[in-house]
Amino acid sequence: MKIAICGSLNFTYEIKKIADDLTMLGFDVSIPVSSEKILRGEFSLEEIKQEKEKGYLHKRAIKYDSIRAYWKVIENSDAVLIANFDKNKIKNYIGGNSFLEMGFAHILNKKIFLLNEIPDMIYSDEIKSMQPIILNGELSKIN
Repeated sequence: MKIAICGSLNFTYEIKKIADDLTMLGFDVSIPVSSEKILRGEFSLEEIKQEKEKGYLHKRAIKYDSIRAYWKVIENSDAVLIANFDKNKIKNYIGGNSFLEMGFAHILNKKIFLLNEIPDMIYSDEIKSMQPIILNGELSKIN
């Protein structure tokens, strides 16, 4: 099974661990392109955080056509796994890009896995309507 991991770039190192664990379980795994670049040292997570804080992270996304690029990854995957950890004082946070990627997966009839429970956010009902499979942190539940 091919799995595209989605999640905040703030979770890059957690996403890498999940990817490694899934690979050991026999899955073919993709992670966000910007996470790959951070892990290769092409730019730092701190740079991303500063760009976001200053309001121009979108310029990097436009330069790399990140949304369309990950759409193609999701299209060629069997499932997405949303790495939803606590962020911004929100338990199990799912940000805008991850929510968008869940929507892509839903429209493409891909399985949607959430690492943790559905967060209490303004779009929680929409998340629930996509009927994600909640793993409660247990990657072994993926099938």
